[in-house]
Amino acid sequence: MSQITPGKKRYVKRRLTDESPTVWIGKGGASENLLGEISKQLEKNKMVKVKILKNVLTSDQTKQVASETAARTESTLVEVRGHTFMLYKRSKK
Repeated sequence: MSQITPGKKRYVKRRLTDESPTVWIGKGGASENLLGEISKQLEKNKMVKVKILKNVLTSDQTKQVASETAARTESTLVEVRGHTFMLYKRSKK
C-alpha cells in the first residue's frame, strides 16, 4: 500500500465528496469480481468511492473492510466516513 501526500489526499477528498459511490459492497462482501471492478476503476480514474450497505456491517467493520480492500487492490485508503470509503491508486508509468 503506497503513501500519498497530504495535498493529494485533500484533492481526492474534494473530487469525490459530492460524487455518488460507484461501487457498492453488499452481503456477499468484497468478492473477487467486486475487487476486479474496483481495480478497473482505479486504473481508469485513479480514485474510487465505495459504499458498504448499512445492513451488512457496523462502522467498526467498515474500517476493516476498507483497509482489506485497499491492500487487495494495491491502493491507498484515503478516508473512511460512515459506511463509505475512498481509494486512490497512482497510475503505473
